[in-house]
Amino acid sequence: MTVRKTPSLAVVAGAAVLVTLAACDSKSDTGAAAGGPIKVSASDTACEVSATTANAGNVTFEITNKGTKVTEFYLYAEGDRIMGEVENIAPGLNRRLIVEVAEAGKYQTACKPGMAGNGIRGDFTVTGGVAKQNDTNAQKAEATKSYASYVANNTAALQDETVKFADLVKAGKVDEAKAAYAPTRVYYERIEPVAEKFGDLDPAIDVREADLEPNQQFTGFHRLEKDLFKTGLQPDSAQIADKLVADVKDLVAKTKTLELSALDLANGAKGLLDEVATGKITGEEEAFSHTDLWDFQANVDGSKGAITSLRPILQAKDPALVSTLDKEFANVQSLLDKQRTGDGFKLYTQLSQDQVKEFASAVDALSEPLSKVAEVVSQ
Repeated sequence: MTVRKTPSLAVVAGAAVLVTLAACDSKSDTGAAAGGPIKVSASDTACEVSATTANAGNVTFEITNKGTKVTEFYLYAEGDRIMGEVENIAPGLNRRLIVEVAEAGKYQTACKPGMAGNGIRGDFTVTGGVAKQNDTNAQKAEATKSYASYVANNTAALQDETVKFADLVKAGKVDEAKAAYAPTRVYYERIEPVAEKFGDLDPAIDVREADLEPNQQFTGFHRLEKDLFKTGLQPDSAQIADKLVADVKDLVAKTKTLELSALDLANGAKGLLDEVATGKITGEEEAFSHTDLWDFQANVDGSKGAITSLRPILQAKDPALVSTLDKEFANVQSLLDKQRTGDGFKLYTQLSQDQVKEFASAVDALSEPLSKVAEVVSQ
């Protein structure tokens, strides 16, 4: 889903993000190394940050939404590279964001009331410099190696299936392209937090029409979704298909140089559930095809893939958390399985309001233990 394009999986050198979506009054020693939490007062028209400088290392922000709109908070590096974010901060709620910033330099904070646009920005400076936390522990190294293989397998499949999908579009085979649309996107949705770290690539591949910025071209999967399921193929549909293939190939090439940490995996697992909560539950993601449940399943698969890689670490440190995660993942999967038809799923528009509410409750129940994984891994 491309609504505001969040991180979730910090995969660039110099940035590993630890997001704790517990209330700000929760206790954590993680941010103390950077001099204590920086208070952020977010409203519909302002983003007041109590300090605009911090020492390199773990920087903690505590965000309070005093506005009337759901908001998000970001820390950006130069070029709008996302260092960390917290989304879905409802009015009156507090959230905590802990970001490992190893390099001194100029950054920006941003609140996004309504979770849209470039946000209300402010300059932020990091001084000094520290070595990025390394996963020297053998279990952590094995976890990141395992997950890197998961990403590689899914991006390779994404490239192959996107080429086939684009060829169907260019050949004017509308029915076949419609049938291929949702299964192709599965591979993207599983690893979307990775894609979100590469500048403009994710918006180019996955922007929704409702979230276009002024003068932004509508490209990628959702543009072709509209062409196939609503308007009919357009004169430039073939060019859009070719661009999608080129962008996906670019993404695949870039993911081969990723350097992941165990914290990256933990944050990615939580970020994928946030994707479900902000797009799939509302039915906003697949506005023309209504194939949201394919995306839902893929996001759950991707989250579970990251947790599976981390499982030996979690089992050693907090076996009770592992049991809870297993239970809640199984509950969500059971609800998804009930909506299967053939090799896929019912259209989202075929669900009743009670079924949607049941999904939302299950996602919330899984999201809560997932929010604890990063702190366990960081111990």
